[in-house]
Amino acid sequence: MPESRELTVTFVPGVTPGKWLHRWQERMPDVPLAAKPVSEERQLDAVLAGKADMAFVRMPVDKTGLHVIPLYSELSVVVAPKDHPIAAFEELDVAELADEYLLADPDDFPEWRDISSEIAAGTRKPLPPMANVDEALDLVEAGLGILILPMSVARLLSRKTLRSRLLHGVQESSIALAWPDTKGQLPEDEEAVIQEFVGVVRGRSANSSRQPSVQAKQDAAPKKGAKTGKSSTAAGGKGAKAKTAGPNLRGGGRPGGKARAQKRGRR
Repeated sequence: MPESRELTVTFVPGVTPGKWLHRWQERMPDVPLAAKPVSEERQLDAVLAGKADMAFVRMPVDKTGLHVIPLYSELSVVVAPKDHPIAAFEELDVAELADEYLLADPDDFPEWRDISSEIAAGTRKPLPPMANVDEALDLVEAGLGILILPMSVARLLSRKTLRSRLLHGVQESSIALAWPDTKGQLPEDEEAVIQEFVGVVRGRSANSSRQPSVQAKQDAAPKKGAKTGKSSTAAGGKGAKAKTAGPNLRGGGRPGGKARAQKRGRR
């Protein structure tokens, strides 16, 4: 593959792109790759602004104008102060949180919304201001409510004053790879680099025929049986001429066979 400009990829908290970066460095050492962390609230900003080529995003996202391929899902946990009753359990079901105040938009967790006591009674208070997950955790730490997070995010932002427990009954969080749908407007070599990275993330081997780098090598290799422009006689000299003469059928192809055959005929 031809060299390309630097490939830039962003990723949200909880995603650890190290394994993909390592594979890329092994396979494509001539194409530098930069990975930059971004907040979940701004996970598509760099891609949409043309400042990044691709983004590891947490679903759901607006797919308009994007290619989006799902990669994997992860479990959710509930986070509460360390002295909260949930600390006594290893795992919980969302139904056990019906009487809790969730520090999130109820529509983001319909399984909790549909069993919430305060929503059913019409007594739910508006959410306090929260700019990001860290600020939401500050409110949990202050005892104002609970939070439901992807397990990887809860581990990344863990605090000694908080406890997280595996939560069943809510939809798993999913990670995807997103990049702009340019509808064939990118130069061929840049599009090949994008597709190469997609293959790396999807787990294709370095020798997969679906990888653009492998296809390029196959296209450049001489075709089997292709003419080289030189005759076999000219290339091989006398040895080639002797080879094309074929075996000595009268003598069985052995040295001196012709003389022996003539001698036998005189007897």
